[in-house]
Amino acid sequence: YEECKEKSTGRGSSAASRRLTRLFSGIFNGPNAIRNIGIMAHIDAGKTTTTERMLYYSGYTRALGDVDDGDTVTDFMAQERERGITIQSAAVTFDWKQHRINLIDTPGHVDFTLEVERALRVLDGAVAVFDASAGVEAQTLTVWRQADKHQVPRVCFLNKMDKPGASLEYSIESIKEKLKANPILLQIPIGSGKNFTGVVDLVTKERIMWHPGSSWHDSGHDFNTKALGSSDDPELLHHASEARGALIEQVADLDDEFAGLLLEEFSEDFDAIPPGRLQEAVRRITLAQKAVPILCGSALRNKGVQPLLDAITAYLPAPNERHHDLVRWYKDDLCALAFKVLHDKQRGPLVFVRIYSGSMKPQSSVYNLNRNGTERMSRLLLPFADQHVELQSLTAGNIAVTVGLKQTVTGDTIVSSKASAVAAARRAQEESEGKMNPGREASELVLAGVEVPEPVFFCTIEPPSMAKQADLDHALTCLQREDPSLKVHIDPDSGQTILSGMGELHIQIIHDRIRREFGIETHLGPLQVAYRETILRSASTTDILDRTLGEKRHVVTVALSVRPLDEFSHSASCDITYKEDVEGQLAADIRSAVENGVQSAHLQGPLLGYPVQGVGTIIQNVTLEPGTSMAMVSACVSRCMLKALKQAGGQLLEPMMSLEVTVGEEHLSSVLADLAQRRGAVCDVQSRYDNKVLLATVPLAEMMGYSTALRTLTSGNATFSLELSSYEAMNAQDQNALLSKMAGLA
Repeated sequence: YEECKEKSTGRGSSAASRRLTRLFSGIFNGPNAIRNIGIMAHIDAGKTTTTERMLYYSGYTRALGDVDDGDTVTDFMAQERERGITIQSAAVTFDWKQHRINLIDTPGHVDFTLEVERALRVLDGAVAVFDASAGVEAQTLTVWRQADKHQVPRVCFLNKMDKPGASLEYSIESIKEKLKANPILLQIPIGSGKNFTGVVDLVTKERIMWHPGSSWHDSGHDFNTKALGSSDDPELLHHASEARGALIEQVADLDDEFAGLLLEEFSEDFDAIPPGRLQEAVRRITLAQKAVPILCGSALRNKGVQPLLDAITAYLPAPNERHHDLVRWYKDDLCALAFKVLHDKQRGPLVFVRIYSGSMKPQSSVYNLNRNGTERMSRLLLPFADQHVELQSLTAGNIAVTVGLKQTVTGDTIVSSKASAVAAARRAQEESEGKMNPGREASELVLAGVEVPEPVFFCTIEPPSMAKQADLDHALTCLQREDPSLKVHIDPDSGQTILSGMGELHIQIIHDRIRREFGIETHLGPLQVAYRETILRSASTTDILDRTLGEKRHVVTVALSVRPLDEFSHSASCDITYKEDVEGQLAADIRSAVENGVQSAHLQGPLLGYPVQGVGTIIQNVTLEPGTSMAMVSACVSRCMLKALKQAGGQLLEPMMSLEVTVGEEHLSSVLADLAQRRGAVCDVQSRYDNKVLLATVPLAEMMGYSTALRTLTSGNATFSLELSSYEAMNAQDQNALLSKMAGLA
């Protein structure tokens, strides 16, 4: 402890020592006392503010930070502080009532959805924050679906209860309707709007009130907890009694053990059930994901955050309550997943890892299963946003930052040694004997990585001079390692460097980071939309390749046909089949070469060179003379495919975006008129208090600069969110206009 204390880094020695003392007090409480949670929500729901209050009340910061002032702990990037948004997820570790909480604050903007994805991949629970005046919004749906995919138990926090339009009933109804979730209300607010002063805890039947007054009281540190009694407001007592009765009924419906307890011991008076037994039942149904507890408060006004922290420790799972199939085969050996990489100018790559089993120590070698190589870890740190505390070891269930792993990237599985991976494979093989797949390689025992969404925006990036090209390449390599959703490739025709990203804001942030962090003044070309291509009709063709290389003659004859598939999605799809008598005649290496040729032809369509999807290929005949190389087979198949695709008639597919605009009724007509000019199709117009919520699908190509246009139309009183919906065929007129534009004729 003393050795680590000397090496600690922080904001001043006293702050570092105070944090360190608290951190080490919780380190040895065991995995039951750990909570790995994420904060997720729509843009501006209050994620970062809620995180800031948690850090303040747990004693890790001495002053309340504010997003508008740009002094929050987790938004430490210059771009985050300037824009007032979260761009990259930040991990912080703190203690609350004998529990260690590893918390990750995630972005709400759709451009940075990968940050939410990789955080949820390694977390055990999540807090979904809602704006109580808006309920479920567009990005709330996205992050909720991501949590569903990873089966992460959740607690909901209805924030901004002090806003004039805040409505508990509306928020709960939208959670039921839009998220198809089963909300169970654990608190009801006392007062509404500016008069919101506290909450009633329905589990304990207590009233929790925050006091206005002195600066200490204003900070929300001081609050009164008092059991509900006859001296309280009769209307509040009646409302609380009804809500608690509904809570007990809901829990009894979902938990058989609790229902049995009610009928056996409390059949005469359900309300007499002890709070502890009710809390245990709520925990069971939360972990089973049968329901989501609902709490309320106002993080900005410092109300309701301490009960939220209590709910995190009470209802969200400890690491040993989440089951990971592969981990049991490693037993007490190290098994960890790298889920994030940051580049530090002094320390090099910082790799964030979640430890699933065993323990990590600095100055030790670890084995990367994905890269099939051993690396040496020089230091082990505990994350606190952009500051870190150095440790001598860390056990399973924790999130750590490692220094010295130069080859590890997001999604890699790290184990203690190759021998431990082989031993785990042997245990897995013993367990699976007599099953379908008894044989396993060590390389198969990797943890599931992080799914990276497909980019939808392209642009070109150029250095100020060729002398800076190497520096730009290095900067892009570092940024790609940090952000797997950023793709970089060289256009083979023009030789330009192409950036592919998740949206306009994503590309702008990358451009700004290259300028600030790497000192390169780059130039961005116009953003290009990622179109796809398909075909209109079936076509068949034959091609013969006859080449002599050196003394060898290579002769291949290929006959194939292509047909449009009935359905295509926004993920690239291609279907390869063989005529009945052909597949059996072809050797495995020839089939592999044929499939490589088809796949390479799908990468560049005949119209504009965009990837092809929704095309089925039938291989009718492949003949080759002895000595013909497999590369020639692939080349012939690829050339034949291109001929067939041209004969089948090209059709461009454009990405369609789901658009949600929240706008006042007075500006609705001008927004609708603007959407009509952008080839948008309105799906629905809903009412949300005094505003209208416009749901539409719009081609991505028409959405360039939409944020500026919308602000101009509505005097800055509208918000919107976009996410990829599907790829749809362009009509002939729009396709011809695009082809002319690309050819430089328009």
